[in-house]
Amino acid sequence: MTCNILLTGARRGIGAACAQMLSRIPDIRLFAADSRDADLATPGGADRLWDKASAALDGRIDILINNAGIFEAIPLDADDADWLSGWQRTMTINLEAAALLCRKAVLHWQARGSGGRIINVASRAAHRGDSPAHWHYAASKGGMVAMTKTIARAYAAQGIYAFAVCPGFTMTGMAQDYLASRGGDALLADIPLGKVADPDEIAAIVTFLATAAPPSMTGAILDANGASYVR
Repeated sequence: MTCNILLTGARRGIGAACAQMLSRIPDIRLFAADSRDADLATPGGADRLWDKASAALDGRIDILINNAGIFEAIPLDADDADWLSGWQRTMTINLEAAALLCRKAVLHWQARGSGGRIINVASRAAHRGDSPAHWHYAASKGGMVAMTKTIARAYAAQGIYAFAVCPGFTMTGMAQDYLASRGGDALLADIPLGKVADPDEIAAIVTFLATAAPPSMTGAILDANGASYVR
């Protein structure tokens, strides 16, 4: 039977690697979404994306992969309004939109009685925290991890499984710019592996969770950070 997948944030980096890897698997139909399909920062953006993907996939979505996210700095001494605005934008895109899509997915699977899988791409920052300019980013990814665990515990008996992946630095364009701006050698010294992850490494984990992870793994939070944070 064909497996229908909705993947967000598919334009570059981890999302693009996931799209390429998943599209090579027989019997997978993939809706690889990016900001051109829906603006997740706007009210109703997540709902519009779900409806668009559902229509493209003949009304059935079996797997949801929430990868869309932003990583924008907000200095601690920024203007109060700007600081709060940055928090709201990050929470809207990184957490609220993912939550809305998860809710759509759970309701969809309950109505069909079919079960399904959610894979949320979070971050090492969910556990370790992040820089002084990224409180909001760490908080959004911590929320995503907590949400994943909640979904796994609440709906496992219905065949609805949830997983999260927590990458450390990954060599996307965004991460590459950040490494350069923060002194790449010093940051790399904090990674025992000696290198940041390649997008394909994270895509391999996502693909495993989507296609091969056993049901007993539901609720698992998988780290991929070169041993820079070991729990």
